[in-house]
Amino acid sequence: MSALTFSHIGITVPDLDKAVEFYSKAFGLYVIMGPTEVHHDDSAIGQMCDDVFGEGWGKFRIAHMSMGDGVGIELFEFPNTVEEERPFEYWRRGLFHFCVQDDNVEERVKIIEALGGKQRMSQVREYYPGEKPYRMVYMEDPFGNIFELYSHSYELTYSAGAYV
Repeated sequence: MSALTFSHIGITVPDLDKAVEFYSKAFGLYVIMGPTEVHHDDSAIGQMCDDVFGEGWGKFRIAHMSMGDGVGIELFEFPNTVEEERPFEYWRRGLFHFCVQDDNVEERVKIIEALGGKQRMSQVREYYPGEKPYRMVYMEDPFGNIFELYSHSYELTYSAGAYV
């Protein structure tokens, strides 16, 4: 079997309209399907949601966006989504970040901060100081979801025996 390709990631946010604006401006994503309300009913999507969420989920809002390489970001807003400050518990099971790539990490940080995101690290860091120009930084969207910015591809960053 061959390696799979990445399709999309789903992110729950407390304000879907604000999230669509943030991700379109911060990452240059384009909207495939704007904010839409999904209801618990007998439609195909309603039945799929029953399978995933169980009975009684009621309704939610969703938007679909795409990166330049076709990888999607699916944004969800549920009626009971709470905008809350949560501690950064990186050791907990599950996803703790996703990563996007921009050759001008420092400029992208400024754009993200201007849109309400924040830099989690004290500075942009180099993977191989003085050897290769590979840079990275951890960030947060305005809702506290954590993501990372890389200057170069994942394959280039790690193919040379990282951390050696």
